Amino acid sequence: MHATVGDRLHVHSRTVGLDDTIGEILEVRGTEGAPPYLVRFPDGHEGLVYPGPDSLVEPRTSSESPSRTKDSSSTR
Repeated sequence: MHATVGDRLHVHSRTVGLDDTIGEILEVRGTEGAPPYLVRFPDGHEGLVYPGPDSLVEPRTSSESPSRTKDSSSTR
């Protein structure tokens, strides 16, 4: 599995009737795009994820920009 900041992590539900979960990858903490990933989910929760076989990475499109990068610093 390989990801970059801004890609989406799609976790398929293993239970009938429950929705899949899709979160935005905020940080890639492994080497060369490997897990673990810091992911923000739609409910605002952020967590460190080691994706399993029920997950896939969806690359961001060229029109999307990442919300936050590992090297960004705020000057507010």
